Amino acid sequence: MAIQRTQSGKVDKRTKEYKEMCANLAKARKAAAKKSAPKATKKSTGRVKRTADGTVDLRTKEGKAIAARMEKARKAKRGGLLKRISRLF
Repeated sequence: MAIQRTQSGKVDKRTKEYKEMCANLAKARKAAAKKSAPKATKKSTGRVKRTADGTVDLRTKEGKAIAARMEKARKAKRGGLLKRISRLF
């Protein structure tokens, strides 16, 4: 099965061989995607998903947990400061 080429050296897209080759590649891509799909749905391994600008994505479960911890720390810090001020006066 010789693949016909154009004058510039590229594969001739009008031939039957090229169309078969494209169909085989499409099948291979589909099989590879199906094979790798379960790996993509794996549980997070400790890495936090980030947005394009590098901040933590707060829409994910891990991001929401981080936000809750940060809010708790802010409240504790603010409460401690108010207690110290109230002791002064």
